[in-house]
Amino acid sequence: MVRRLVTAAALALSVVCARADEPVKMNVGMVSAIDMLAIPVALERGFFEKHGLDVTIARPYPTGVDALNALQAGETDIVQVGVPMIGAVLRGMDLVALGNFSGSTTKAGSDATMALVAREGSGIVAGDLKTLKGKKIATSFGTINHLYILGLLQKAGLTPADVALVNTPPPDMTVALLAKGVDAFAGWDPWPIIAQKDVPGAFQVIRGGDVISYIGFAVALRSWVDAHLGLAEKFLAATSEADQWMRKNPKQAAGIGTRWIPGLKRDVAEAAMQFNVQQLDRRLSRNNYRALWTAEDTLAKLGTIKSTFDVNKHVDPRPILAVMKAHPELFSDLPPIPDDLAIKPGFVFQP
Repeated sequence: MVRRLVTAAALALSVVCARADEPVKMNVGMVSAIDMLAIPVALERGFFEKHGLDVTIARPYPTGVDALNALQAGETDIVQVGVPMIGAVLRGMDLVALGNFSGSTTKAGSDATMALVAREGSGIVAGDLKTLKGKKIATSFGTINHLYILGLLQKAGLTPADVALVNTPPPDMTVALLAKGVDAFAGWDPWPIIAQKDVPGAFQVIRGGDVISYIGFAVALRSWVDAHLGLAEKFLAATSEADQWMRKNPKQAAGIGTRWIPGLKRDVAEAAMQFNVQQLDRRLSRNNYRALWTAEDTLAKLGTIKSTFDVNKHVDPRPILAVMKAHPELFSDLPPIPDDLAIKPGFVFQP
């Protein structure tokens, strides 16, 4: 009898252990942009599985707004998104940013994955932003594309009133340029590179320029994070490993991108990846809080948004700080975060 009880207990324990070792299912979302590839890379390279996750990736969304709509609808647990997070929070969506997917923890400006492309005959001169005056420019309102063109206009000494901004989803920008519906567009990769290949005479006016601080966060609903803090850490650890792998293997990463971004060709992916790897830093620092605050402050001053929120309440650094502590090797090839920018106990961002 005793032997039977021991055997039964051992069997029950083995079942519990087996269940504990099973990967946890997660649904995650991404936008059809080259800087989103950590998610499919983590899936294809086995990093999610390594960290105990069974991840399903939703279809690539055209913009961050679409990705957030999917998150709110319960289609996903975590999405990667940038500026649209601001509008969503102001509409009452209780979001928290958990870590970067693109940006910089060590410098203020970071926009290497952005470019402004113009059509032939537009009257715009490469490298001369002042020639944007009076032109019709496509951008995506409420996204990082919007902030980028605003930064370029400011650099040129122009205002939004000096141009005609046309709200356009990134996948439609090349078509708008080809049809001469716009003179130029500001967008994230791969669309600027695609336009220069597919639109006869299209040319790059400027690439990057550090006119803005890139905003790209892994975000989730606060209720999900509070209940699944450990899963958030696993997700960030897996994608941090994917980031490092991409930094070391950009051409292979580009190949993976062609399988996940509709219509993305290998040569375009490889060209875009050289810029993407410059901003792959999953960590958080004071710079990222400032980037979020600056974005909402800029949009508020323009009247694009009617109010602002305390960024401290919508960034939760706990998961990524735990990953940084447990897996420092995943960030060993990145510049160290300066002490005055590091997030320490009791940290509160002050503009």
